[in-house]
Amino acid sequence: MMHARPPLPRRTIARLVQAAGLFDAVTAIAPPRHGRMVALMEFVPAAGVLSARAGTVMIGLLLVYLGAGLRRGKRRAWQVAAGLTAASIVGHLVKGLDFDAAAVAAVLLIILLVTRDRFTTIADPAHRWRALSALLGFAVAGFALGFVEIAFRANRLVGSPGVADWAREAALGLIGLDGPVEFRYRFGADAVAWTTGACGLLAAGVALVILLRPGSRRPHREAASEERLRELLQRYGEADSLGYFALRTDKSLIWAPNQASVVAYRVVNGVSLAAGDPIGPESAWPEAIGAWLADADRHGWTPAVLGCGNAAGKAYRKSGLDVVELGDEAVVDTAVFSLNGRPMRGVRQAVNRVRRAGYHCRVARQRDLTAAELAGAVRAADLFRDGPVERGFSMALSRLGDPADADCLLVLCHDEQQRLRGLLQFVPWGADGLSLDLMRGDRTAENGLTELMITEVLTEAPALGVRRVSLNFAVLRSVFARAEELGAGPVLRLWHRLLKAASRLWQIESLYRANAKYQPDWQPRYLCFPTARDLPRIAVAALSAEAFLPASPLRRTPEQVAV
Repeated sequence: MMHARPPLPRRTIARLVQAAGLFDAVTAIAPPRHGRMVALMEFVPAAGVLSARAGTVMIGLLLVYLGAGLRRGKRRAWQVAAGLTAASIVGHLVKGLDFDAAAVAAVLLIILLVTRDRFTTIADPAHRWRALSALLGFAVAGFALGFVEIAFRANRLVGSPGVADWAREAALGLIGLDGPVEFRYRFGADAVAWTTGACGLLAAGVALVILLRPGSRRPHREAASEERLRELLQRYGEADSLGYFALRTDKSLIWAPNQASVVAYRVVNGVSLAAGDPIGPESAWPEAIGAWLADADRHGWTPAVLGCGNAAGKAYRKSGLDVVELGDEAVVDTAVFSLNGRPMRGVRQAVNRVRRAGYHCRVARQRDLTAAELAGAVRAADLFRDGPVERGFSMALSRLGDPADADCLLVLCHDEQQRLRGLLQFVPWGADGLSLDLMRGDRTAENGLTELMITEVLTEAPALGVRRVSLNFAVLRSVFARAEELGAGPVLRLWHRLLKAASRLWQIESLYRANAKYQPDWQPRYLCFPTARDLPRIAVAALSAEAFLPASPLRRTPEQVAV
């Protein structure tokens, strides 16, 4: 009994296309065979041969670029690759009767045609029109510049070509061909050719990049979906301290077929970025993860997960993603927290100092605050924010005062004059937990303001029925902790020095130190991704989502400009 061969993977097809692209570029640059060139020159002018060689080089480079789109199954990438491969067959023949290279291109074209059903990614219709607009815009600009250059050199042309000939010269220059206009001096001809040719290449390149850009998705939730999510959080929210952040309105939801579990995510720069664990019973996670991965594959997005827990990391790994430790979450057990003891000396001194200065805190649920108190907290949060953009995505709600968040806990710190000098907001973590969301303070306040607010909520937590409190997340916390141990190796010490240098731009080490002073339990969080090759794209998407990279006003979410 004969077994059918497995279909050729898209990754293999992409590599073949990229290898063929490099082959095209090399053969176009290599000197042609003299005998074939003599025969070819009887039918094709020298300008046509040179244009075919230049065009073949460009086709090769474009095929290399298309490899990334083919790996993600993009239909448009396949269409462009097939068209370019067909054009390269002609190019190889015109540039020097290179039958061997043309045969290689023909074999690749057959492979692409046979495997066309592997490339089914949904394209964004808007990109087609944007690409066309870019193509026409740059082409018209190049045509106009070339026409003007010819007009400036009208007295240095051979004969008396008319305006129509000028237009043909500029138009043909966009695709690298010579027109009917002849210049007395070589410099003028080269200047027009370079101007129009560069604009033509720029038009094609920009249009191709826009055409192959991954699509996006505007978050949209129906009222029933939001209600179902809150029901799942009420029943299963204790499993993950990040679960409540799925209620951010800039996150989309994708459900398991039986609606038993859901993955919250956002599409950023072609990355379908999920955060935390799936919400729902653990037994139903595989269905939701499968639906999310299928949706990402259908649209050509790169799936990635920020900050999931151990159980979810195992579930994502079973679904085909790789998993690495991203850092640790600081979780404090309120039953054993105390300011007593030598390890808490620094925190205790800071708290006593601000208390002596007349600072005091109020801890209350949002629903228990008056309208004036809540409005004052919202104003203070906006006033104390560092910069105009609200940061956070995976571990931040990025809103304050929404009536739907009545269960959120606020810590309001006032000074002797009853001025609000700092505030914290915690979101619910199941029925007996809190997760830190917002931390704001007046920079002119007494040193120790943050320590007072955190110790106040940890001290009052048992009376509020709160058993555990999640503080900030420390990226790569284990590197700092292990580097301080006796016998740390040279590789670890080097990694530690690199992270300390990076901490000058991002609060990596300082965030770890700020959490460690409360003697928390460290719970690891993980990053999930398809392959190591995708990590740079995922890193850029994650930094953009967390607002650590600048975003244009058109791309900012409501959460980034509110609060």
